Amino acid sequence: MDWRDVIDEVDAGVERIAGTLGKLTDDDLRGQSALPGWSRGHVATHIARNADSLWNLLEGARTGVEIPQYASLDARNAALDEGAGRSGPELIEDVLATAARFSEQARTLPEDVWNAPVKAMLGWPHPAWYTVFRRWHEVEAHHVDLAAGYGPADWPEPYVRWASAATLADMAALPEKSLGALAGYRITATDSGDTADLGWAPGAPEASGSARALLGWLSGRSDGAGVGVRPDGPLPAPPPWPHEPAGF
Repeated sequence: MDWRDVIDEVDAGVERIAGTLGKLTDDDLRGQSALPGWSRGHVATHIARNADSLWNLLEGARTGVEIPQYASLDARNAALDEGAGRSGPELIEDVLATAARFSEQARTLPEDVWNAPVKAMLGWPHPAWYTVFRRWHEVEAHHVDLAAGYGPADWPEPYVRWASAATLADMAALPEKSLGALAGYRITATDSGDTADLGWAPGAPEASGSARALLGWLSGRSDGAGVGVRPDGPLPAPPPWPHEPAGF
């Protein structure tokens, strides 16, 4: 999928988040999200600060001066704590304004810097255009994390198609030590046919399900409903997601 088309998908996802937040009371926003230790206000604040952080990467590509995604992990966490207690209207305004700023930056990125290297907070590099796809992950996954009625079943089909295929490809490129309990598995999306062999050999375990079911499970946004394992047994815990992209 062309990254320029993804900007519209991201914008639509942010509008859906604003709609969800608009249905929550301030007490709801203080309530626990699906992420341990984070309230819904923390999640909403993170969605906004993530837009700012990815804007930084695009600005670095535009100017040729490296700008870190976040000043530091401590600074990121402090900003989340500072913003989490705001009212619903304040959170919505922040989410929408920062999203619009990011989208404008992406839409006006000069063609000659699309492939300029930038660096994720965790240290791995990627071309500037991939920042838009990273934002797509953040918007859709963290909408689920609000624990306010939006789940993997609500993800738009274009996101599921891209993110499930990308997740399987990225996992297949991970070193065995990063696969955890999934080392040795084969994972297959029954509808798309996408497959990840994670050191699999004949007779080793396999997991399969629709692309949507697999994405929900592998992203940690579902309990694995709709995913089957052969031989029968409990689903293993997937490694932390999202993963470093498997080359460009």
